[in-house]
This record gives sequence, structure tokens and C-alpha cells, in this order.
Amino acid sequence: MNFTRWSARLPGTQRRAAARAEHTVSPDRRGDGSVPTARGEQLTDDTPRVPAVDELPVRDVLDRVPALVALVHGPDHRIAYVNDAYTAAFGVRPVGEPAREALPELDELGLLPLLDQVLRSSKSRTVKSRKTPGGRSYTFTCTPVDASDDKAGGVLVFAVDVTDHAEAAERLRASERGQRETAVTLQRSLLPQELEEPDDLRIAATYQPGGTEAAVGGDWYDVITLGGGRTALVIGDVMGRGVRAAAVMGQLRTAVRAYARLDLPPHEVLQLLDGLAAEIDANQIATCVYAVHDPNEGRLVYASAGHLPILVRDDSGIVLRADEPTGPPLGTGGWMHASGSVPLGPGSTAVLYTDGLVERRDQDLDEGIAALSRALAGATGTPRVVCDRLVRSAGVTADHDDDVAVLVLQHPARTGHDSDLFRNAALELLGGVEAAPRARAFASGVLTSWRFPTELHDLGVLAASELVANSLQHGTPPMRLRLRRTDRRLIVEVTDGDDHLPRRRRAEPADEAGRGIAIVATIASSWGSRRTPGGGKAVWCEFALPRTT
Repeated sequence: MNFTRWSARLPGTQRRAAARAEHTVSPDRRGDGSVPTARGEQLTDDTPRVPAVDELPVRDVLDRVPALVALVHGPDHRIAYVNDAYTAAFGVRPVGEPAREALPELDELGLLPLLDQVLRSSKSRTVKSRKTPGGRSYTFTCTPVDASDDKAGGVLVFAVDVTDHAEAAERLRASERGQRETAVTLQRSLLPQELEEPDDLRIAATYQPGGTEAAVGGDWYDVITLGGGRTALVIGDVMGRGVRAAAVMGQLRTAVRAYARLDLPPHEVLQLLDGLAAEIDANQIATCVYAVHDPNEGRLVYASAGHLPILVRDDSGIVLRADEPTGPPLGTGGWMHASGSVPLGPGSTAVLYTDGLVERRDQDLDEGIAALSRALAGATGTPRVVCDRLVRSAGVTADHDDDVAVLVLQHPARTGHDSDLFRNAALELLGGVEAAPRARAFASGVLTSWRFPTELHDLGVLAASELVANSLQHGTPPMRLRLRRTDRRLIVEVTDGDDHLPRRRRAEPADEAGRGIAIVATIASSWGSRRTPGGGKAVWCEFALPRTT
């Protein structure tokens, strides 16, 4: 076969030949001054003539090319030529045989349809880093070769060995997968393994990391029982990726649990977190919502540091959006956070979430929140069911490009037998010391009507008496005694207008006071105190109810 004729028809050959002809210096112009003297001296009759590309022996050139070269022609892609590198890689290939039979390696790589496409379109095509059965990786470029009068058109297959690059890329991908798995493991280990279960709320949560192409973020959530029937709920998002974001998230979550034990208002908790976030890493900022639910108030009191608004669906199906107040993200500093509130009565459902649930590149963030509101309006069932439906409605799949965290809480409306297990009773403490016997009588009557065992009845009356006496002695009006029972515990709480929090101390034998809180702490399962929003304080204690079959 005349390879010189084939090579003359390869793309670019004619253009290069024309360019050489255009720039060749003719002999009759050597002395007209248009060519430097040095160059003119080289172009003498004694200087050996350099052969043009068209005159080079093409087969010798192709045989010495380290890349794999094969030439096929006709609709069956019959082999016209394979170079020595191709033969060394895949063995001897018979000339004239169809590629489907004689070039099985191309068939296994799926390149035969590509040859058809190149032959039909007369356009070059390239496929990158295909691994052959022998374990080597090649990048294949298929270039059309024009037909002559007596020969059908063909395709020149040019393959470059990219095994080293492919292996390096695979090692990099394996390293990235390992780092991602480490970050996911760290992230999941820092999230609560089991959610705390408050008496008055039903809660479910989910966390889904981004797809394999996305680095793990710092989404997190938590549920913290504060005592006295109150529950803190928190969700946040560290603005970063990978292990570092997960580590910062873990530190913030631990700090939130510690600050929550102080039973501070939500805005004060965020104020403390703001300073801590700046100390952990000045380059890492985070958004966060911290909320507290008090069943006696029927509201969700919250503070937001640059986070997305809480959505609440009431018992009639109307969805409220808690937008205000919202401060800047944690770690920015210089901002005084404030608390807001939204109703959360019986029958209501609230949703806290991160931006991965609602943020999309092709739509505005408000559109995503509006779509989530519509989904929440129609989502009924248990918190777990609602949580799953919201994730599905947002189109979150395993290959989602961002982390997603969702926290759903419900304040169930209880009727029938369940309503008997959740009771409230309160007494305003008016007057002076004479309020103490009234409080004991009130507590005794209420606990008797709730049919508590004698031992629990007596402990409840004693705790109420000590807390009331402590408030009458050290507090200021207005004062109130509140008794509350759930299906798991009895809660005794006394509020007054003085914001000085009591502490447990050891009373000396000669002291006439200082034993009330010690007595309460001894007989109760737990006790605590907190400042109330309008000024003053609340002191409470709890008694675990005996389990019934």
C-alpha cells in the first residue's frame, strides 16, 4: 500500500506543504538583499538539501513513533497498517481483516462505534484514559483520512499511553475518598447518636451528607432537655468543608450543650457562642438557631445567628415563618443578639433545617423556603414521616451537592387517657407567711386528685413547701406555685420577682436557714433554677413517676 499517498491526505499535510513552498527562497533572489548574508551563505550549491516532509519514508517514521498507530479503511474498518508500538502492545494484527475481528481490543473498549462516527462525519474524536485488558491506559484520537479515487476513506487511530497519569489520578481520587469518608465518620460521630426524648414533644431528625463529588460540610443539630419540662433545640451549619468544618462543628455542639445547662435565654447562648466561634477559628463562621420550648407557655422562644427561618405549622394547617429577629453568623462579633418567639401549641409542628434542603443554584433561596412551606402544609403524620417527606419533596438524593440536616418537632394534642397523664395546676402566692400553709394544702389536694402514691404525694408536698418557704423568705412578689405532671415525672416550680438564683450550700448546725434547697436536692430526682425573661427567677424540681405496666 502507498503510505506516502495516504500521508499526503492526512489533515494539515497540504497546509504545511503550501506554507513551506510559500516561504522557500528561490535561487535567483539570494543576492537581492532580502535574505541575511549568513543565511544566503548556507544556501549554496554545496549545501546538502534537507528533504521535505512529503519525501520522508512514512512507514519508517510511524514505526518509530512511541505512540500506538493503526490505520483502517472502508466501512468494515479493514486494517491497512499498525506500527511497531501497536504490535508490541496488542500483538501482530493481520492486514486486510475487519477491525471487529482483528482488533478485539478496540471492540472491548467500545471504540468501533466511534470509528463509524468519525468515518461518517469526517470529524476527529478523542476518548480519554481508556483502560485496556492488559492494564495499560490510553487516550485514543481517531482522525478521518480522505478517500482517493481508488480507495475508500479511512480512520487513523492514534493512542498515547497515559497509564502513569491515570494511576496518579486514581490515587488522588482514592485519597479524596478516604478524606471524605473520614470527614463523614467524624461528622456522624459528633452528631447525637440518639435524640433525647422530651415529655411534651415528639422529635425526629435526619442528616444526609452530600454526594461523592461534594466535600462534607459542618451541618449539625441537637436536642437538650433542660429540666422543668423545658427543651432546647439547636441546628447549625459551619461554613466550610471537610474534616476542619466537622471538627469546628463538634466544638460548637459541645459548647452549646454546656451553655444550655446554664438555662440562659436563647440570645445569651448565641452571644457566648459568637465569642467562642471567633476563638476556635477566625476564618470559620457558622449559622445557628437556638430555640427553647416551654410547655407551660405554649411558645417556641428562639434566637438566630444568620440561619434560615424556623417554619411552624399550627393545628389548622397554616404555616408561619419565624423570620425575625436574625443576627449575623457566629464568629463575626460586634452584634447583640435578640430573642423572638413563635406559637407552638398542641397540634403544632416546627421544622429547623440547613440550607442544603432549600438552596439550589438555579433558583432563589426564598423560592426554596416557599416550596418547603408548601410541603410542610401538606405533610402529616409522625415527625419521622414528616421529616422523610420534606427531604423527598426537596429532591434530595444520594448524589446531592450539599449536606442536609433537618429537625422536626411536634407538640401533640392529647385527648382521652393521654390528657389525664398531662396535667397543670397553679396557685398565686398572695400575702405573707400565711401563703405557706395555703401552698401546702393546694399541693396536697392536687397530688391527691392526680392519684399519686402516698410516698410520692408526701415528697411532692414537702418539696412545694420548701420552695415556697424559700421564695417567701428571699424573693419578691409576684409569686406563683405551679405543679405539672407528665407521663414520666412530677414537676414542682415556684417563681418570684427576684433574680438572685439560689445555690445549694452546707448549713452549719447553728444556722436557722440554708437547708431548704439542700432538702429539695436530696429528695428530688433533679432540681435547678433560671432567670425568667421579665425579671425574676424560677426554681424547680422533678420526681420520676413509678413505671406502670
